[in-house]
Amino acid sequence: MDTPVASLELEVIHQAVEKHLARFFNAKSRETTDAQLVDLRIPQTLGEFVFAGGKRLRPALCVLGWQSAGGTDGFDAVIATAASLEMFHAFALIHDDVMDQSDIRRGQPTLHRILAGRHPDRPNSDLLGVNAGILFGDLALSWTDELLYGAALTPGQRQAIAPILFAMRTEVMYGQYLDLIATGRPTTDLGHAMLIARLKTAKYTIERPLHLGAALAGADKTLLRGLTAFSIPVGEAFQLRDDLLGVYGDPDETGKSTVDDLRSGKHTVLMALALARAEPADKRLLRFLVGDPDLTEVDAARVRAVLDATGARASVERMIATRCRRAERSLATLHLPPPVTTALTAFARRAATRPS
Repeated sequence: MDTPVASLELEVIHQAVEKHLARFFNAKSRETTDAQLVDLRIPQTLGEFVFAGGKRLRPALCVLGWQSAGGTDGFDAVIATAASLEMFHAFALIHDDVMDQSDIRRGQPTLHRILAGRHPDRPNSDLLGVNAGILFGDLALSWTDELLYGAALTPGQRQAIAPILFAMRTEVMYGQYLDLIATGRPTTDLGHAMLIARLKTAKYTIERPLHLGAALAGADKTLLRGLTAFSIPVGEAFQLRDDLLGVYGDPDETGKSTVDDLRSGKHTVLMALALARAEPADKRLLRFLVGDPDLTEVDAARVRAVLDATGARASVERMIATRCRRAERSLATLHLPPPVTTALTAFARRAATRPS
């Protein structure tokens, strides 16, 4: 039975999504009856990863998109659709951690490291963990579709959201591939770095979840274009802030290392600007240190000093502020329900001011 919701508080959405995901994982745990499979605790392990943290931004934006188009009925179906976005995100994070060879996610060991740790007696436990992580990510992707299939959507709703879902999945894969081929070889190519930010964050994290929810409520093309005008600048700002946090953030607050991006040589706007502006000696230092898998904290501090001296950090801060202002101006032209405008405005401001 549908649960009427009169509040747009993100906590209400968060709790509804959490309950839906918990029911799903509990059902998956109960349907496994083979003793050997029960001992492997596959649904429990994936569920523990999903519930280990995360802000549920994509599900929240999906619901806000639905309400931006006047959605009122069918809240449970919208929550089921929103929950599928979180399952898809779990898939993306698991595979991203494997590709980045990351050890920490949300302040805890990454899933492939957890899986490797379960088999310390194996001489190839690290490789086993990587391979198992790929499988767990594939399982999360499969369960994404199962969650969607179980949502009580009308045929018209399914038809409306299909092209958005297909586009979202394609865009994030393209963005990840661009990220992969650039990682380890950061350049002065600002356009390449911005395209990665647009595909992996602006479209995947902001635009498509809003579009998905709006389409469920029958949004027209004008509204979808308006939501894009908000989503792209705020999503770019969100990624630019994430890039800063990846180098300057407090690991206790972000749950991620401040040397991983430097060790992997991630191609970001921050690094592209620094490389373009650095004096020859500093440019050689960046080329030598960034991408070194054995980079020390002392060397990371030397890199940060160059990023500061070139003004790259300050420039990224200005880019963030400019994009958030542009996103807020776009909201004024949409004439959304006031609570939706308030929630999206708060989101844009948070993207600009997250602790760094």
